[in-house]
Amino acid sequence: MIIAVIDPDIALPLALLALCLALSAFFSGTETALMSINRYQLRTMANNGHRGAILAEKLLSRPDRLIGLILLGNNLANNLAATLVAILVLRTYGDEWVAVGAGVLTLVMLIFCEVGPKTYGALHPRSVAVGSAYIYTLLQWVMHPAVVVISWFTNGALRLLGVKVDHKTQQTMLSSEELRTVVAEAGAMIPHSHQKMLISVLDLERVTVNDIMIPRQEISGIDLEDDWERILDQLGQTPHTRLPVYQGDIDNMVGLLHMKRVAQSLARGELDRERLQEIARNREPYYVPEGTSLTAQLANFQRDRRRMAFVVDEYGDTLGLVTLEDILEEIVGEFTSDPASATHRNIHREGPGVCIVNAATTIRALNRSMGWHLPTDGPKTLNGLLLEKLETIPQAGTLLDIGDLRMEILQVADNAIRAVRVRSPVNPP
Repeated sequence: MIIAVIDPDIALPLALLALCLALSAFFSGTETALMSINRYQLRTMANNGHRGAILAEKLLSRPDRLIGLILLGNNLANNLAATLVAILVLRTYGDEWVAVGAGVLTLVMLIFCEVGPKTYGALHPRSVAVGSAYIYTLLQWVMHPAVVVISWFTNGALRLLGVKVDHKTQQTMLSSEELRTVVAEAGAMIPHSHQKMLISVLDLERVTVNDIMIPRQEISGIDLEDDWERILDQLGQTPHTRLPVYQGDIDNMVGLLHMKRVAQSLARGELDRERLQEIARNREPYYVPEGTSLTAQLANFQRDRRRMAFVVDEYGDTLGLVTLEDILEEIVGEFTSDPASATHRNIHREGPGVCIVNAATTIRALNRSMGWHLPTDGPKTLNGLLLEKLETIPQAGTLLDIGDLRMEILQVADNAIRAVRVRSPVNPP
């Protein structure tokens, strides 16, 4: 048996070299892991009491000091390794092999101290970062004076270059677009239905009350100038719990009628035109300007404890009606599972891929209910979209293609399109 004996003169340098290479790999890999770890995963772990995550988050709150500590340790290890290789080569092979030793050391450090550890740190940032936080916390305490001095000089140099160093703004914040990307890429971690709701919440700022309001001509209300029998018939058949009451024209609003109070008056036999008007005046109508974002309007509804508002233009004319339910549907979707029944008053199916649509329906409602992709950056209703495309008041029977949808004008009245037959591909691509 042959036993290799290591020369005592090179045993210690070899051991120190191995330690330096290990330290270099540690600093390289942990630096990548700490800088690439998901800060929100780390925040969640810290909030749950994970000690390593708490330490890592504290270290990352001052990245200048952390980077200074890492680079200080890494450079010390690398420089000492180069010196030890030079000593070993000189003792073993002589001066002419120094360049060869430097080349071999560069290759070894590139593979085993840089690329390998950094790749591992990038692939497993959470475990590496959290585990190394304990060591870095200790090193930061031991090497605190040197780290502070390095950080001071570094920050001073950055200020000379016009870079503002404000550690209070180091916290990671996401814009709405970035949050939208995070939700979209969550994959199986968040159910698809929940993803859609989260995206819808982020989109509320982009959507205005004009996009989802019930158009003026579609608002159901009580005209006090109608026959009393017609008013009673409306009260008995309405599916709504609240109705606007007006005098001749909806711009001449009297107030809002709550059907619960109407039912009580009916039960006592007290309901007449005067009593109806009195009940309506107890609740004044609530108006909002056109262009109000859904985010702002949702907050307004909550603040004012309202469920419906009339949208008015700059002249005070009523454009439409928006309700709390309309805004909630923008977040959670239609409250019924069947798209046809979800908008039964406005959409009637004739057969596969064919339906009759009330042209006053908003484009957003049609896109959401039917899965269409009509443009939403222009007119808000199907009637407006068709008139914009045709640039004239069409005759019944006019055909028009918008995307993959074939539109047939069925009814035109009062300079507006009333009904449209829409044919869509039965098996869309």
